[in-house]
Amino acid sequence: MKIYFKIILISFAMLFSASLKAQHKIGLVIHGGAGNISRENLGPEAEKAYRHKLQEALQAGWNILENGGSSIDAVTEAIQILEESPLFNAGRGAVLTHDGKNELDASVMNGRTGQAGAVAGVSTIKSPILAAKAVMENSPHVMLSGRGVEQFAKEQGLEIVDSSYFFDKRRLEQLKKFRKTEEDRKKEEGSLQYIPGNPLLLNPDQKFGTVGAVALDKDGNLAAGTSTGGMLNKQFGRIGDSPVIGAGTYANNATCAVSATGHGEFFIRNVVAYDISALMEYRNLSVKEASYEVIMTKLQKKGGEGGVIAMDRNGNIAMPFNTTGMFRGFIQKNNEPQVSVFP
Repeated sequence: MKIYFKIILISFAMLFSASLKAQHKIGLVIHGGAGNISRENLGPEAEKAYRHKLQEALQAGWNILENGGSSIDAVTEAIQILEESPLFNAGRGAVLTHDGKNELDASVMNGRTGQAGAVAGVSTIKSPILAAKAVMENSPHVMLSGRGVEQFAKEQGLEIVDSSYFFDKRRLEQLKKFRKTEEDRKKEEGSLQYIPGNPLLLNPDQKFGTVGAVALDKDGNLAAGTSTGGMLNKQFGRIGDSPVIGAGTYANNATCAVSATGHGEFFIRNVVAYDISALMEYRNLSVKEASYEVIMTKLQKKGGEGGVIAMDRNGNIAMPFNTTGMFRGFIQKNNEPQVSVFP
């Protein structure tokens, strides 16, 4: 009888140990864009507002993770909070194109399955990140754009709004100021030809207010998502890195989840999000080593500005940026939300 009870106790001990091993260090990291941000230009009231909204998004995503929800749901929930705030360049209050319109992009990726969804150039879908999630889960495709994705979103029962929902008067003033500065420069230079990456076409006060999130859930699954209004004064149907899997968004359970923000052309050409994962997989770098090498060395050498948030399968975090500031924050078990703007 004693031997029988010993066997039972040992079995229970083994099961308890196995359940502990199966538990993972859940966590969530978010960003609200990187760029030429200074305390003087931002101001204390605005900084307070940004911090509050980032904390709200963190808490919303964290509630899902803490209650056993998936990393995909946590990522999309956090991003929706940021999409609805005109503080950021995603959803409501996104920057305007050269024609004075809002054109929104988003993407999401599941680190467990490798599935991904993206939308580009949308103007009537209230939540682009939910549209990207629907593309991933309910279509055979990865990226849909323009009228096609808006038709798809209606069929999926997603909320459709008038394009005026995204408009913010502050962004119109920003566009007018930018275009006046551009005209003044044309006069000074005599002629300003369109050259990809020409710094004269970029706003020196540019804040890349793209939003994004990465998460790790209790089952050890990673996910990443990114949503943006793109670049101020963009023309010709320009699409940046945010909806491009491997450039602005990437997730792989074997390595990490990444969401990027910055000058999209550089992130696309250098496949930034995937490059971080590849450095971890093929050179055995940590998530911090890989992300810092890509952002602070490889990208910077080529003139690319921006940053990333990244998390590995063990919950380790990296948030490098080569600009003066990046709106960012994270939350992990037994911790309060941690939010930062400056280095």
